[in-house]
Amino acid sequence: MKKLVPVPQEEEHDGRPGVRGRPGLVALPPLSIYIHVPWCVHKCPYCDFNSHERKGGEIPEREYLQALQADLEQALPDVWGRQVSTVFFGGGTPSLLSADAIDQIIGLLRATLSLPPDTEITLEANPGTAEAARFQGYAQAGVNRISLGIQSFNDDKLRRLGRIHDAAQARAAIEMAQRAVNRVNLDLMFALPQQTLAECERDIQEALSYDTGHLSLYHLTLEPNTVFAKYPPPVPGDELSATMQDRVAELAQAAGFNRYEVSAYARPGEICQHNLNYWQFGDYLGIGPGAHSKISFQNRIIRQARARMPDAWMRLAEARTGKHIVEERTLKHEDLGFEFMLNALRLREGVEGGLFIERTGLSLMSLLPDMRRAAERGLLEPGLNRIQATPQGWRFLNDLQMEFLH
Repeated sequence: MKKLVPVPQEEEHDGRPGVRGRPGLVALPPLSIYIHVPWCVHKCPYCDFNSHERKGGEIPEREYLQALQADLEQALPDVWGRQVSTVFFGGGTPSLLSADAIDQIIGLLRATLSLPPDTEITLEANPGTAEAARFQGYAQAGVNRISLGIQSFNDDKLRRLGRIHDAAQARAAIEMAQRAVNRVNLDLMFALPQQTLAECERDIQEALSYDTGHLSLYHLTLEPNTVFAKYPPPVPGDELSATMQDRVAELAQAAGFNRYEVSAYARPGEICQHNLNYWQFGDYLGIGPGAHSKISFQNRIIRQARARMPDAWMRLAEARTGKHIVEERTLKHEDLGFEFMLNALRLREGVEGGLFIERTGLSLMSLLPDMRRAAERGLLEPGLNRIQATPQGWRFLNDLQMEFLH
């Protein structure tokens, strides 16, 4: 249920709700919780996430839990009284944490926040760290959705990607996850080093054979500041990559999956509510090293970032001085249109025009010149009732999004 917040009345303003032109939100958006677990057994050469190989063995679980509690408790004033809609354990490799640690974290969330019993709680897991007993333990702790980083069922491609699991372990992990929880997502990538179209098709067809409710199907990109950016592997060219992307979508949709977001496919009732909240410009509190937050108040929207390095974050969070938050800024009016569109246009069906007003406190008329220009280019469907990319705009999404950057 949304928390209704009255908007103060001002005698002089510019026609937008709020105090002297600042965004004024009549209803705060849904709130998600993101928990970052920063450690990995091995850093993959394509990964640009805040993940760190743990030198010398075990991760410092006890110290991490203490710092996580300190981080959450310091954040409570910003979200006090708001109901949590989803929880997501991301990384890194959250499945490196014990089931007892996950149980303690979920218990902490239930003790300090309004967390309904049926809240979607997702945990990312890598097949290389998967154990049946651990998955069952996660489920007993309250996890009800597992997202597996499969990436490929081809052993050669897994080696080229630097993954620590093989195809047999991937298949075993899927079966373990399906026995533990009802909702399982498989992450796969295509346009892999020296991948053929036939190899791409086999990966997708095998993923579909497990009858999970959700697939995340990503094009491999060579991100800056990664090993692959410094030493680029031989990946398929643009034409073959585009053919793969079309074929991936065709196979998934033929199997009953709706491509509801650029890289996300779901059967009916299986949409990832956590990510959907991001794309609909909802709020999220991120705790843990490097975690980001977007939090709305009645008359402003802020973004925060935590210290990236695990040891520094743990030390600063436990000091309870607030210095573990290394960046905090209030979004400017001129940035809100782009930030909203950067997310909402990723959705195939787009969003209702009224959602922009609801989530930013600004009039949709502030976007009218940009929307008209995008529509004239054939990238955006005309009209204000729904904000939705055309098929051409969705295919060239970056071009469409840039129309709203000032």
